[in-house]
Amino acid sequence: NKDFTVVVISKSGTTTEPALAFRIIKQVLREKYSDEEIKKRIICVTDEKKGALRQVADKEGYRSFVIPDDVGGRFSVLTPVGLVPLAIAGVDIKAMVDGARQGVIEYSKLNMETNIAYQYAAIRYLLYKQDKTTEVLSSFYDNLQYVQEWWKQLFGESEAKQGKGIFPASLVMSTDLHSMGQLMQDGMRNVFETFLDIDRPYDALEIPEDAENLDNFNIVAGKDLDYVNTQAYRATASAHFEGGVPNMSISLCQADAFHLGQLYYLFERAVAVSGYLLGVNPFNQPGVEAYKKKMFALLGRT
Repeated sequence: NKDFTVVVISKSGTTTEPALAFRIIKQVLREKYSDEEIKKRIICVTDEKKGALRQVADKEGYRSFVIPDDVGGRFSVLTPVGLVPLAIAGVDIKAMVDGARQGVIEYSKLNMETNIAYQYAAIRYLLYKQDKTTEVLSSFYDNLQYVQEWWKQLFGESEAKQGKGIFPASLVMSTDLHSMGQLMQDGMRNVFETFLDIDRPYDALEIPEDAENLDNFNIVAGKDLDYVNTQAYRATASAHFEGGVPNMSISLCQADAFHLGQLYYLFERAVAVSGYLLGVNPFNQPGVEAYKKKMFALLGRT
């Protein structure tokens, strides 16, 4: 019994997952709204001139935004692919783009002493040459979880070619410390870790004092819960390092739109350099087509 709008994002309009999801959602829309109302409730992000979704948008009169021809899917967070749904969700996309522009200024400088995007790419490459073939992106801030998910696609799809590449994984702390902590501490030593940290979280939550103090945590009563979070991060980084897991940290002043835009550009710049260090093209994805061909054959789709 909710009103809703759908944003369908596909350059071709023939990719399996968005195409089938769009079919199902469009059927629900038709059962709920008039044709005129549906036109207000479908937004297409697709190719400017060609493709199935472009044909549908033009024929039905749906609002549409253009996916640039020269930007691959995993690099498209700062195009309408990412910006349209972010704007609808209430994110300040102008601030995000401003942050990315600041990233262009900061991370285009050919100075290894100040350019942390190049430092990050270089450190990853040096560790890879030492048989550290898995990178775990960890954060003690669960609002960064989907940044981590995006990062996995960005690095996995950009680097992994010709039998090369670092396997990208992610952990949301401290939840995953209870499920993956043993592996990180004592497992195979082919792993290194990058922490995403936030200097100033938005929310504060004071830890209350307890009269009985049976859990013996009155020692932190009156402190912000993030104080404990910070100590957990420091302890984890130290313990993992001592256990043979090299690690580094990238810190954001705040997880706001501006700094996330800057972070997105940092990673995009770094993965390009990283791909070239490995001797692969970071902007193509030939291996992705292999499963699609087999799936289309099994579905009987030509």
